[in-house]
Amino acid sequence: MDGILIVMSGFSGAGKGTLLHRLLDDYEDFAFSVSMTTRAPREGEVDGRDYFFVDKEKFEETIRNGGLYEHAQYCGNYYGTPKAYVDEQLKKGKSVILDIEVQGAMQIKEKFPDTLMVFVTPPSIAVLRKRLEGRGTETAEVINKRIDRAKEEVNWMDKYEYIIINDDLDTAVKEMHDIILAQRYQTKRLGTFIDEIKTELKNI
Repeated sequence: MDGILIVMSGFSGAGKGTLLHRLLDDYEDFAFSVSMTTRAPREGEVDGRDYFFVDKEKFEETIRNGGLYEHAQYCGNYYGTPKAYVDEQLKKGKSVILDIEVQGAMQIKEKFPDTLMVFVTPPSIAVLRKRLEGRGTETAEVINKRIDRAKEEVNWMDKYEYIIINDDLDTAVKEMHDIILAQRYQTKRLGTFIDEIKTELKNI
């Protein structure tokens, strides 16, 4: 059975990255789609694991060559989803998680209507600001830009099928896994299996 495509979006500071890494550590049937970006790496981030870090020229060349499923600009930087890795993992039966912002998410949903759409949010905007400040990696100006961006992103929340309120990490990880598992076993995704059962019964 092929895997399913999952889009995870959310406000910067909502804890998407932490949630994603815990999900990948705890369960073997998922793969993370490593995005390409022109932003600088944060402390501890590794090229090829967290992102493919490239310059603007390389990113735009990849766009021209048709090597991305989607791309968008966010806070002055490009972000995009490389095609080859996603296709390879889906064929292996892995459910592939794309950590992308709302513009890219809508592009993916338009191209692949069966994509599972999940939006991650903290319990309040006060908590969001506290988390952004707690990173210690961004200036007050950048934090304010991210809050301003959240004011735009909130208008897209109802386009997603599920909301994960990331207050307690363990709970959020379990909720995310349960949602994906239920989605994977929808009848519309199991047409081949149903046909096999029908064939077996006909031959009895």
